[in-house]
Amino acid sequence: MVSLDRFDTFKAVVEAGSLTAAADLLGQTRAVVSFNLKRLEAELGVTLLTRSTRKLALTDAGERFYQRCVRTLDEARMAVEEARSEHLQLRGTLRITTTVEFALAQVVPALTVFREQHPQLHVHLSTSSTHADLISERFDLAIRLGRMLDSNLRAVQLSTFDIFAVAAPALIERFAPASTLAALEQWPTLGHGRVPELTVTDPEGVEHLYPPGPWTTAIVADNSVTLRAFALAGQGVAVLPDWLVQEDLQAGRLVRLLGDHSFARQGVYALYPDTRHLPLKVRAFIDFMKAWG
Repeated sequence: MVSLDRFDTFKAVVEAGSLTAAADLLGQTRAVVSFNLKRLEAELGVTLLTRSTRKLALTDAGERFYQRCVRTLDEARMAVEEARSEHLQLRGTLRITTTVEFALAQVVPALTVFREQHPQLHVHLSTSSTHADLISERFDLAIRLGRMLDSNLRAVQLSTFDIFAVAAPALIERFAPASTLAALEQWPTLGHGRVPELTVTDPEGVEHLYPPGPWTTAIVADNSVTLRAFALAGQGVAVLPDWLVQEDLQAGRLVRLLGDHSFARQGVYALYPDTRHLPLKVRAFIDFMKAWG
């Protein structure tokens, strides 16, 4: 069986451009590198590199083998990393971006437990109502809510949550009871800047768009925390996540409307750059959040 060490030698020679440079890279002598390269070619029964006094060049077989060699070494390193991860502490810095409301409600409590398990891992948590560019701003992952649009990022669904139409008791006193969507159209609406409309299903199973049009929207805000504040102040009807308004509903500060209607469930997603290999710290946090949710 061909040794993976010889795979590594071959890869180093190709990428360094010479036996001498590869030897320096590997911390070996030029003679050892040359010997391992010749043994690899003998074991494979093909010539991988043509040699001249000035340079090395890949043969067609060598080019094909190099591509597979890189993948094989990467897979081998991942396997070793996964095997060792049971006993190794995560290190370095994990850079996360999400919304302020989800950070306060879910991410901060989760990170408290996660860091207890990995105390040598540092966390940089950024909160914003806008979507950060993960690559240019060097984030490891983003946690985003709602529906995922087409993107060059990889996405993993962590969990789902319900959303409800809610209003303050003071607002409800000003209007007739709203048992239908048509009746609710007469109420002022609080809109989310990034979610202009939602799908809601009535008791007969018919889907509708909510709000029915921009003319019902009294106030638009760019995050759910602000919409909740407007709702508590009696400024309009807001559609908000269950995890954000649960305590308000229990305390009577907000009242759920259209209890026999159901808004489409929303997703919580971890997004990360489309790289060949997912860093261990990112993979570990995604797995943790999936179990947390």
